[in-house]
Amino acid sequence: MPKNVIFTDKAPKAIGPYSQANQSGNLLFISGQIPINPVTGEISGDISAQTRQALENLKSILAAAGATPADVVKTTVFLKNLDDFNAMNAIYGEYFTLDAPARSTIEVSRIPRGALVEIEAIAVINHK
Repeated sequence: MPKNVIFTDKAPKAIGPYSQANQSGNLLFISGQIPINPVTGEISGDISAQTRQALENLKSILAAAGATPADVVKTTVFLKNLDDFNAMNAIYGEYFTLDAPARSTIEVSRIPRGALVEIEAIAVINHK
């Protein structure tokens, strides 16, 4: 099945040889989103602000594919410091309320550009 590359200027451009997202059939695979502001190109704020920006980037990519956070079935959250879990989780819960996706949360030693969080996602899109 061919893939369809998804791109939106409402999320940061890829900082390497990868796509913001690829859709194959009704599956959408979204690359890890770090909290780069797509307008300024900067990362700022504490873990709460960075989580919100990463999820806004994810939400923009979902919208470009005709999807919403409700279509997400799996996420992976990479945290620079697992002590930030509760603060990240509070913001994450604002975006995924009912029927939240499956999720893994992993502490990592480094995230690109010195970010505190990175979030990737898989969504199922059922266009009618």
